[in-house]
Amino acid sequence: MSSYEIVIIGGGLAGLTAASLLAKQNKNVLLIEKKTYPFQRVCGEYISNEVTAFLKKEDLFPNEVNVANINTFQLTSVRGKSITMPLDLGGFGISRYVLDEFLYNKAVVAGVEFMLQTQVEEVAFEENEDNFKITLDNGIELIAKHVIGAFGKRSKIDKSLDRDFIKQRSSFIGVKYHIKTDFDPNTVALHNFEGGYCGINKIESDKYNLCYLGSRDQLRASGNIEAMEQTYLWKNPFLEKIWKESEFLFEKPEVINEVNFSPKNPIEGHVLMAGDSAGLITPLCGNGMAMAIHSGKLAAESILKFNKRAEIEQNYEYAWNTNFKGRLWVGRNVQRLFGAKGISEFAVGLIKNSNFIAQNIMKRTHGQPF
Repeated sequence: MSSYEIVIIGGGLAGLTAASLLAKQNKNVLLIEKKTYPFQRVCGEYISNEVTAFLKKEDLFPNEVNVANINTFQLTSVRGKSITMPLDLGGFGISRYVLDEFLYNKAVVAGVEFMLQTQVEEVAFEENEDNFKITLDNGIELIAKHVIGAFGKRSKIDKSLDRDFIKQRSSFIGVKYHIKTDFDPNTVALHNFEGGYCGINKIESDKYNLCYLGSRDQLRASGNIEAMEQTYLWKNPFLEKIWKESEFLFEKPEVINEVNFSPKNPIEGHVLMAGDSAGLITPLCGNGMAMAIHSGKLAAESILKFNKRAEIEQNYEYAWNTNFKGRLWVGRNVQRLFGAKGISEFAVGLIKNSNFIAQNIMKRTHGQPF
């Protein structure tokens, strides 16, 4: 039975960030990922500049990629009422297909060991041994001193850990396309439609990411994704224009089901949860990718700073709550103003007529550089 100092489950932004930081400090790290790089993920693909200085300091910023610099935010209501405002901090656009592979290669160079195309079936903490037993889908068992859970929005591991949110049904689905279109390359937009909202921003090269959160019930009633988009999304004139005047680059969209925004605990069964595993970021927080990177950093730092498990967990939980808990709460509650016809008209109008409200929402859902 193979033994590791640290096992990271999930190779997204949180997992890859933590892996590189730990390996640079000569830690024995194994990262398990169920897919093979590069691959697409349903994601907004906009990163707040709150992480830029950190990424550059750690040589994790993709300098060789022509990322899109974004400094403006546009918000539209279901009927097409629009407001545009500057993003004080700004950010950049890059696809997960490119960024995840870049970070994967950095982690390999740092000395991280990978198991790709491998899925974890169960994680169990053994009190007597003060370590974890990890069971893989191929029957192999591993031992680890520490485990970081970075396995995304939903996983078999959530069930094995008996997490509360996994018992709840969710009516949200996520859908992503890459397109070529005529849209301001420096703007990230969030367009409301009945039942959800859709984001668009430039990524690398001449491509744009188009990603929306929709309703499973609307999909079921419509029969297929294309019919649902024409029935519901196209009622917003901005979205209708995008769909009619853009070149769609995927043969079919990337889709995820059962997107759940319920609160999660940053530690479950002594596993340090990071990224979406620790708290799914609502699109109205605007910075899911940045928060995933930051949480990976915090998890790695807690392991590097302390020796005793209780101290590691206490430090990580405090750091996670300090940096993210308030932002997620605001995002979940602000989200209720969107995706409904009348409420979205009111909300966009309110934000449009009150610079104070607009700036406070922006401030409370965006982090500071670290």
